[in-house]
Amino acid sequence: MTAVLTRRPGLARIRTTRSPLHLCSLGFVVLVVAGALLAPLVAPYDPNAVDLGNALAGPSADHLLGVDAAGRDTLSRLLLGARTSLLGPLGVVLFSTVAGIAIGMTAAWRGGWLDSVLSRSTELVFAFPGMLLAILIISIYGEGLLAPVIALAIAYLPYVSRLTRSLVLAERARPYVSAYQVQGHSALQIGLRHILPNIAPVVLAQSTINFGYALMDLAGLSFLGLGVPALTPDWGRMVFDGQTAVQQGYPLSAILPSAFIVLTVVAFNVVGERWADRVARRDR
Repeated sequence: MTAVLTRRPGLARIRTTRSPLHLCSLGFVVLVVAGALLAPLVAPYDPNAVDLGNALAGPSADHLLGVDAAGRDTLSRLLLGARTSLLGPLGVVLFSTVAGIAIGMTAAWRGGWLDSVLSRSTELVFAFPGMLLAILIISIYGEGLLAPVIALAIAYLPYVSRLTRSLVLAERARPYVSAYQVQGHSALQIGLRHILPNIAPVVLAQSTINFGYALMDLAGLSFLGLGVPALTPDWGRMVFDGQTAVQQGYPLSAILPSAFIVLTVVAFNVVGERWADRVARRDR
């Protein structure tokens, strides 16, 4: 009797939910990413060009979104700031997803003492707040984007590894895994070629949600003056720089980057949650 090897629908079978909220969120994400990629071409001014004689000027034909307390064009800083604000979370998500998948798959497949060691290790990371870890690393290595990205990636890794472990345990109980083992396929072949494509949609949906939270955490660190250097355009840093303007009655330079942070986080969360809902409905 020949075993019939079947695989559940993978990433290619998932279709986007056609709800207005999801479409608006997806459109906003595309707009922000496009703005970040094209920023050097479309930004009207040098984001660090200082014009103290024009400080805190409101929107005009020359400066569509006004200028900040140092006379820097707000629109240019928003566009260039999108690059830093998105690059950091991308690094967090890439590292935490790749490492989390590797740890989760290893723990689920090998089991025994190795599973216990890896599971307890991730639980220890849960007990240590990611922001506190980032502040600790920044205090050692100084300001910059690399230190907080590494710290937050470590903090987000357990979410991915625990999710991956539970998904792989469920997949291992399916008949197709036993069939491949009988045919002589190695654990690495089964994991990478068959199990990973099946669990990828769920893991990527979680990583999309993690992206929004990582963006918020990194913006918070920049607001505290612990993220990117002072002259680097960044949304969190713009909010920090705009505090003085708010006290003087000119809140626009702080409100605009704050709005972009909130809207981007919400948009990524909506996209990730809709994706996760679609996967859950498919698996029922």
